Order: sequence, then C-alpha cells, then structure tokens
Amino acid sequence: MRYYPVFLDLAGQPCLVIGEGEAADAKVRDLVEAGAEVRVIRPADYRDGDLAGARLVIDTSGDPELNLRTWREAEAAGILINVMDVTDKCRFIAPAIVRRDPLLVAISTSGESPFLASALRARLERLLGPEWGPFTALVGGVRRRLREAGVPLERQVRAYRRLLASDILGRLRRGDLDEARREADLVEAEAGADRPGQVALVGAGPGDPGLLTLAAQELLGQADVVMHDALVSPEVLVHAGPQARLVDVGKRGGRERNAEQERITAEMIEHARAGLDVVRLKGGDPFVFGRGGEEVAELVSAGIEVVVVPGVSSAIAGPAAAGIPLTLRDLAASVGIVSGHSAGSRADLRAITRLATAVDTLVVLMPLANLDGIARSMLSVLPADRPAAVIYAATTPEQRVVRAPLDLIATAAAAEDLPGPALLVVGEVVEALPKRRLARLLSEVLAG
Repeated sequence: MRYYPVFLDLAGQPCLVIGEGEAADAKVRDLVEAGAEVRVIRPADYRDGDLAGARLVIDTSGDPELNLRTWREAEAAGILINVMDVTDKCRFIAPAIVRRDPLLVAISTSGESPFLASALRARLERLLGPEWGPFTALVGGVRRRLREAGVPLERQVRAYRRLLASDILGRLRRGDLDEARREADLVEAEAGADRPGQVALVGAGPGDPGLLTLAAQELLGQADVVMHDALVSPEVLVHAGPQARLVDVGKRGGRERNAEQERITAEMIEHARAGLDVVRLKGGDPFVFGRGGEEVAELVSAGIEVVVVPGVSSAIAGPAAAGIPLTLRDLAASVGIVSGHSAGSRADLRAITRLATAVDTLVVLMPLANLDGIARSMLSVLPADRPAAVIYAATTPEQRVVRAPLDLIATAAAAEDLPGPALLVVGEVVEALPKRRLARLLSEVLAG
C-alpha cells in the first residue's frame, strides 16, 4: 500500500494554495468547505519562507522550478504538500470524493489513473444517492443513543444491519423524513430486546453474477446465514458479507426430497428464532419451480418474518443468452414453462404434451434426466422437424447450445454429454433469428 488513507480535520487550520486559475480555485473551494483558513499565493509572488506555519500546501502552479522550491521548503518544515500532477512531489494525494455529508467516500488509484478514480466516483454516485446523507445521520444518532444506553455491541451491530435492510433509505429517497425517523426509532427500540430474525427468499438468477438484483446483493451483504442451492455459483456467493455462514443445502440424488425440504425449512426457522437473518438463495427465481411458495407458507405459519426478492429465471434468461426470443411478432405469441425433472410418469408426459399443443414456444426446465421421453411425447403432437435447442449452463462462460429438430434433439444432446443444468426450448423461434438474418443479408445483396 503506497499511501496511508486518512481524513484530515482542517477546521480553523492555515492552508496555502499556490497558483491561479480554475485548478487553484477548485482547491480553494474544497479547503474552505472543510473549514480551513486558506491563503492564496500567486506563482509570481512566491518567496522562500512563505510556507511557514501552514498545515497543508497545494501547489497548482504547473511550474517545475517553482514546484521544486515549494517541495523542498515543505519537506524541510515537515508540512504536508501536494504538487498537483507531480506524484513524486506529493506527501498526500487528493482522492476523488463522493459527498453525501456526513458520509464521504474517497477513491484513489495511488496516482495511477485519475480517470479511473473519476469513473468509479460516477458509479458510486449513482449507487449512493442523496438519501445516504440523512440516512448516515440517522444511523449515527441511533449509534450514540445505543452506546449511551449500554446496549451490547453485538446487538448494536444487529440493529445497524436492520437499519440497512429496512425501507428507511427508500423513504428518504421519496422525501418522507418523518416516516424514516419513525422506522429508525422502532429499530432502536427493539435493539435491546430479543427478537426473531428475518428470512429472505432470494433469487440468484441463472448463473451470471451480473444478473443478480441490487436487492439481492444488499440482503446477501447483511445476512448472518446464507442457505444456498448447490448450483448457485461461487461468483454469486462472494456477495455475502464476511460475517455470513454459507450453508450448501442443495438437494442430492438418492435422498428423499420431502425430508430434505423439511430439514431445510426447519433450519431456517431455527436460525430465525435465534435472532439471525437468513437468506435462502435459490437459483433462478424462488417462485418458478423453486418450492418458494411452500417455504413461505411454512415460515409464515411459524411466525417468521419473510421477504421475497425475485430473481431472473433461467426460463427467460437462458433462451435470451442463446439468442432465442421466446416470442416474436407474426411467429410466436405464447410461451409455456414446465418442469421436466420429474417427467418420468405418463401423467407428467401427458401434461407436457398438452402444453406443447397449446403454446407457440415451450420451455422445459431440467429435462436431461428424461430428454428422450419428453421429446417422444411431444412428437406425438408436433412435427418431427420442429426446431429445438438444449441450452447448458445458460449465461455462464460454460454455456453451450445444441440445436436440432425435435426428433433428433435427444440424440444430439447425448452426443455432447451435457452434465446439466440445462433447459429445452421447442418452437419455430429457435431458428427464427438466424433465418431472418440470412433473409436480410440476401435482400441486401440483391439490392446492392
């Protein structure tokens, strides 16, 4: 680490800015806002000894000879100096700052790339809106009062997490300061008492961590326990906070699934009753073949507070990542989604067959265990040349797409030895875009 990061209290302290013009004026404004007593020296007026008594000096002159003189004088006197844009003559560097008073976020690249620091500041300014200023002040007030009341640190930290997880930021964003204060007061009042934790059912999306929602990221960062499916990627799990305990509760083959589900739900209830905040992290969306509805019902019956954060379902994201639109004007106006995981019985296959005749595009999740049977059941009502695609590991770097007519799709997928997870898409849309691109290219050639 080249630089030691600090925030300086310059209130009432003598500071010097050497230079003139826009750069010097900007430094003066920043120092004045920090409460410093600022004196400006024009480059032509500088004399050796002018830095005496200063706490901090900024040289914006851009004159190499003058830069050397101010640097030597400051070094000899032990004064902090920044010679603008001359890194080797800086005892401190000014970071890019996101200001949400009293919250300040400083960003530095150790002088390597001011552009990158500025770009990161712009990103953080979008993420940390103006509401973070009053929110920080509210949290600070709660902190002071909890400390004065002698509330143990562990309970304080839990209260701060609840403030972050609450709708206080949203209320402040909407300008409802009174309601925000009331909600903060409620969290503060409960900080000294035993209360159950919260369970959040969170959709992890199809695999690409970039498709994780902001709400999901917030809850993961605050969770005490993250109970995740086996297929949730490590890149998604890194969003969990350092305090979180990660628990893989993915259901395994060879075990009785109802017993597994009961154990998972019982663990969530146990953790919440112990006062822990739990994230139940599910691949895709928790309410699309994720048994989320069952878990919510059990948790509510147990008196546990539950929130649900939707995720991007692989049924939607998978085809999109493969370049397959689920609907397309004049070609496909309806979509059906069905699970193929348990499609081993005649009743299950009949249900898939009925749906295949009712919609233009059919998406079958988890089809690999019985892909041949699923395809044969649809062939009883669909033409053999109906386009089909199996998409493996959708949205991830390992994504693979196998396209073939419906009567050959099982053989084609078996030849690729896809291990799962995968989904099956059946419909004219599977080949629609390549054909339309070819037709457009041909028309351009004929017109040209």
